[in-house]
This record gives sequence, C-alpha cells and structure tokens, in this order.
Amino acid sequence: MKFFLLQYEVAFRIATITLNRPDKRNALNGAMVAELRQAFAAAAADEDVKVIVLKGNGEAFCAGADLDYLQQLQQNTYEENLADSKELMRLFQEIYQLDKIVIAQVEGHAVAGGCGLVTVCDLSYVVPEAMLGYTEVKIGFVPALVAVFLVRKIGEGRARELLLTGRLVTAEKAARDGLITTVVPAAEIAEHVAKVATSLCNEASGNSLKVTKKLIGTVLDLPMKNGLEHAAELNAATRGHEDCKRGIAAFLNKEKLVW
Repeated sequence: MKFFLLQYEVAFRIATITLNRPDKRNALNGAMVAELRQAFAAAAADEDVKVIVLKGNGEAFCAGADLDYLQQLQQNTYEENLADSKELMRLFQEIYQLDKIVIAQVEGHAVAGGCGLVTVCDLSYVVPEAMLGYTEVKIGFVPALVAVFLVRKIGEGRARELLLTGRLVTAEKAARDGLITTVVPAAEIAEHVAKVATSLCNEASGNSLKVTKKLIGTVLDLPMKNGLEHAAELNAATRGHEDCKRGIAAFLNKEKLVW
C-alpha cells in the first residue's frame, strides 16, 4: 500500500503512522483523511500489529484543516459537505473503536481536527512546548464531531471551557484536564512512547486489551444495571479464552509470560 501524505511502517508488532505534510503543518484535507483511514485499516487487519503509534513530521503534530481545503468546502453543497464530514467522522470512530491500542506521540501543536485525533487515541504523550485546543468557534465553525468524544473523555464542564472559548492550552493543562495522558520532555518522548508500546506488546494479552478497550467505550452508553450485566458477560467469556488460560497458568507456575 502506497501513501503520499503519510508514512507507514511496522516493526516489532508496532505500526507507526506518521502525518507527513510538514510544509503544511500536517494539516488535514480529504486526501489525508482517506489515507489515515486506509492506514488504520491496514494496521487493524495485520496480525503482526498489536499497537499503533500516531505521530507527525515537522514542527506541528497537526494544525487542523488545510486552508485550501477550507476554501473548497465553501463551494460545496450541503450534501457534499455532509459526505465529507462523515469521512472524518468515520476516521475518529474507527480509531476510537479499533481493536488495537492507539498511542498519540505529540511533538508539536495539535489544533482543531488535529486535537481531535489526539482526543480519540487511547493514550497520548505530549511535549511541554505543544499547545492543544479546538479553535473552530473562532472561524465560525463548530467542533461538532470531536465534542461527542471530548465530553465522554473529560466531562461536560471542561469540554465547555475548551470548545466554547476556542483557546489553546498548554500540555500541562491538557494533562490536568484529562485530555492527554502525560507530558514528556521532547528529548525523551520517542523512547518513552516506544517503551509504552513495547510493554503493551509484551506484557498484556491482545484479547484482554481489545475487550477492555471495547468495554471502556461501551459502558457509558449503558444504564448501570445493563453495564454491570454486560461486564459480567465479558468477564465470563474472557475466562474461557486461551489468553486467560495461559496467563493464569503462568501466574500459578511463577513463569514470566511474554505475549
């Protein structure tokens, strides 16, 4: 599979997807969204991939929508804009619901749709210099798609502050608000992300990661009684899975298990 706006590589069960429009600050357009969907689909289907890292080349992680792209959208009909919006919707949804863990390695600003990408990743590590936020209201747009995920992630109050003001916040504040996982110095971030990804590959069951991620994404949609019933069913089903049998046997025999 050939990409023009991304770099895609797999090594040691980790797929790395790199936004590669540094001259445009890795801004999103229809073509990049399409390539991202293809890259995540390829990683999802690859049995040799257990963890996915999303990063960007250049000074910015992703500056949101490309200016030329925004100008083109002004000429679209409602139907064309709806179709285009649903492509980005599907990308966010696919990352959020992917069976594999997705880590954002953010080494520069993540703005608007770029911050949306960070929002839907499972884990995110960000350099102190990066600024994050959703600036859509400042150009007469709405952060509609990301709002669905952001409210779930950080709660209504904090989401209101970010989405209504359109202000960019520091990585430290983003971490305090729960938007990102943690802040990591620029000189250490690549090694840190690699260690986290490798640890997930070697120390956690792929089935357990998949089921746990799905549970986290589902439980908020269910009343507590239904959520607990669903959790009990997942618990019972997991006990019969081969990974659980291997894990318990290794624990009882005091053996170190490499997944």
